[in-house]
Amino acid sequence: MTLEARIDDDWKAAMKAGERAKKDALSLLRAAIKQKRVDEKVEIDDAAVISVIEKMLKQRKDSITQYEAAKRQDLADVEKFESAVLVAYMPQGLSAAEIEAIVAAAVAASGAKAPSDMGKVIAIVKPQVAGRADMGDVSKLVKARLAGA
Repeated sequence: MTLEARIDDDWKAAMKAGERAKKDALSLLRAAIKQKRVDEKVEIDDAAVISVIEKMLKQRKDSITQYEAAKRQDLADVEKFESAVLVAYMPQGLSAAEIEAIVAAAVAASGAKAPSDMGKVIAIVKPQVAGRADMGDVSKLVKARLAGA
């Protein structure tokens, strides 16, 4: 079963169970997937669905920060719930040791020697960690490794 089919099934189940908040969160996700399909005129695979979910999670994280700064905990709680629903569809995350091993292998494979070679390393690392690690954290790790190289 594809990830998109699983999302659709969960949306239907939430609708039948009367779980309005979950249904609404999944409706937003389904709309974003459909928008990507229409915009890019391509068939959506699991990797594309994961990229949509990553984008939505980043938006939720930013919104939570802004709502909490504005003392709007009610809105922040809604965003947190939606984030929890979305995270359920993400692949299992990588451990710090696994990420470090991937970065080390990418540095060796690319022959990177200085921070200016960061793009080469990220190009190798990104497909391997997509959806399973925060790219901001990965970027910091690559930068630190190249600074010490």
